[in-house]
Amino acid sequence: MTAGKLLFFISLSVALLAAPPAFAQKKSKAQLQREKQQNLEKIKETERIISETNQQKKNSIGELNALNQRINQQEALIMSIKSEVDLLDSDISENMQIIYSLQHDVEKLKQEYATLLMSTQKSSGKIDRLTFIFSAQSFDQMLMRLKYMEQYSKARKEQADAIAKVQSVLGEQVKKTEIKKETKNQLLGEEISENYQLTDLKQKQKGVVKSLEKEEKRLKKDLEDTKEAVAQLDELINKIIKEEIERAEREAREAREAKTKTKTTKVVDESIALSSSFEENKSKFGWPASGFVSQKFGRQPHPVLKNVWIQNDGINIQTKQDEKVKCIFDGQVSRVAFFPMIGNSVIIKHGDYFTVYSGLKEVIVRNGQKVVTGQEIGQLQVNSEGVSELRFQVRKITVPLDPQGWLKN
Repeated sequence: MTAGKLLFFISLSVALLAAPPAFAQKKSKAQLQREKQQNLEKIKETERIISETNQQKKNSIGELNALNQRINQQEALIMSIKSEVDLLDSDISENMQIIYSLQHDVEKLKQEYATLLMSTQKSSGKIDRLTFIFSAQSFDQMLMRLKYMEQYSKARKEQADAIAKVQSVLGEQVKKTEIKKETKNQLLGEEISENYQLTDLKQKQKGVVKSLEKEEKRLKKDLEDTKEAVAQLDELINKIIKEEIERAEREAREAREAKTKTKTTKVVDESIALSSSFEENKSKFGWPASGFVSQKFGRQPHPVLKNVWIQNDGINIQTKQDEKVKCIFDGQVSRVAFFPMIGNSVIIKHGDYFTVYSGLKEVIVRNGQKVVTGQEIGQLQVNSEGVSELRFQVRKITVPLDPQGWLKN
């Protein structure tokens, strides 16, 4: 194989080894770093929520929820660091294969070059180049000998160039590998540090749980009071939905009786169109408030009280103090109402769908008002334990739906 062809195959091998396999599903370095940055931003926000909660009262359910979320975020951060380390391990392994291959090629080229030099020395030892050329028995033979000498000289030069080029590529691969190894060591240091922090968080979590377990009587009373307020809210929601259904049926009946396209019929048609649009936007709606889900949808165990279960027809979003609450989609305010233990609630109609926003201290919309996507409807209150939390529901007629299935991930 000529030096030129060998260089081509070396370059091709380097490119193939450096490129990720077509079937690989692993995330890129950029994706992992982006996820890591997002985790760090979420951690910063949760730390602020914990700090604000502690200013009001330490060892509260709100602090426990925030700590649980903080632990989840810490574990996600550690996983992203581990994934980066795994990616670097893979890159380093591939680079070492390239280095081994290049070292083998350099040795092979050097051996071939040594053989070429030895042949040249033997030839030059026996006969002078000029003598070799001019001792030709014919002009054609002399030209052939000249051409042979040129090719021989060119081959030696190409072989020397090939060695230099391969050694240069080898040097670059060694440098890249050393940088990756250094980066890996830094990440391993970060991982150890973050694991220490995770251990501290879990210790705090245990301390809060132990403290709250001593307040079982108060927690049970708060839970009962909240259940009563939620039941009143559910009763109001069902009453409003029933009124809306009766009104829609009445307007549809009046429209049929009139047998013309009246204004009333237009209202019914708009309601149907709006409902369809709401459905088409499933999993695309923006969040009504920033923060994290402190209580999920459905039946779940109490975070502290043993053998006590909570039924949640929506989700609770714990956030920072004075957080603004926004409407997730165009609609009309059906009712604004106040409930003890919950605060102000705003119920918004979107065709056959309803969204409910509870836990507000201030409301800046009124009954019957039309609202648009992203419009501010109020500000969250801070309860006696320093927790700022939005109770958010999505319903189709009277059926509660899991809001997390409708909001953006």
